[in-house]
Amino acid sequence: MTFIGLVAHNVWFKKLRSLFTAIAVAIGVMTVVTLGIVTQSLKTTAAAVLKTGSADFTVAQRGASDILYSSMTRDQLLRIQRTPGVASVVGVLLDTEKLNEQNPLFIEIGITPQDLAPFGVRVLAGRPFDASASDEVMLGWHIAQDLGVRPGDTVRVAGGIKRVTGLFTTGNVFGDSAGMFPLVSFQAYERQPGGWSLAFVKVNKGASIRAVTARVEHDNPVLTTIRTAAQFGRADQNYKLITAADTGATIVAVIIGAVIVMNTMLLSLVERTREIGILRSIGWTRRRVISMVLGEALIISLLGAAIGIGLAIALIAVLASLPSLVGILQPSYPTASFLRALATAAAVGFLGALYPAVRAGLLKPIVAIRRE
Repeated sequence: MTFIGLVAHNVWFKKLRSLFTAIAVAIGVMTVVTLGIVTQSLKTTAAAVLKTGSADFTVAQRGASDILYSSMTRDQLLRIQRTPGVASVVGVLLDTEKLNEQNPLFIEIGITPQDLAPFGVRVLAGRPFDASASDEVMLGWHIAQDLGVRPGDTVRVAGGIKRVTGLFTTGNVFGDSAGMFPLVSFQAYERQPGGWSLAFVKVNKGASIRAVTARVEHDNPVLTTIRTAAQFGRADQNYKLITAADTGATIVAVIIGAVIVMNTMLLSLVERTREIGILRSIGWTRRRVISMVLGEALIISLLGAAIGIGLAIALIAVLASLPSLVGILQPSYPTASFLRALATAAAVGFLGALYPAVRAGLLKPIVAIRRE
């Protein structure tokens, strides 16, 4: 029998115990994969609003509990506009509301008509709203299609009945599922007269974006600049909490899984002490014995990873179908998620089997053979 065959035989010989251990590993892997995919989905959804505007970077209040609670003043917008290298600044006021079960996270954007083009908005049908109107709205073509409305129709949104003046596109799926309102009336509805949430900034051609962002942050210590989803945590503490929870859950899952694997391998070691002594007496080296124990743990862990990935996919499908998460949780399954599952399983197997493997390798053949 080959070495690999022997390792596989040992796992199969105690198949019920191996299966239960693999299930324990699978629960840890399921937790890690599910949290990772859900966390990434929520991050993508939360940061999507930053991709709505056609800008080089976004400016927000530093350390806000939620990006929707970011607050900026006219003086801050003017100061950003005067920053060397800045070509244009578009200030917007943001909010979200639930339209219906299919659209639980409808993004509402307050903006002036003259800022629509710099913001990257292209009118597809109808016209832009009037700057002073209180009962007009423009809808992204995607949400208009979902609602079955056209220019001239009315929708109940932002606290009242609004007439749809036009349909637009931003070239961004989240932007095309949003609604845009006259800034002044939207500020009044939100009870934030003279207030903005975010500023979308374009720089002059040839200007260094990094230099301009550094200057903006230097001149405005209470503001922060955001260019990528990874920088979103600067303006949204919830983002940091989600990331920390994901990391913490991974560490806990690895520790618990490793403890379970260690207990299993130690029990196996006690039962097979005589067998290991015989192997050592016929010439097996310590390294070979250690490799055998680690190999058995690795097979169990990889089996657990396969089961865990299947359970994670099923659980995510259930979560995505929940009414409270429809439209918010939009899971994707990147290769990195599955590599993370394998890495977690490998870490669980290695850490859990390391002590039992070393202990098996250090057994003295004569003492081990005498043991009943």
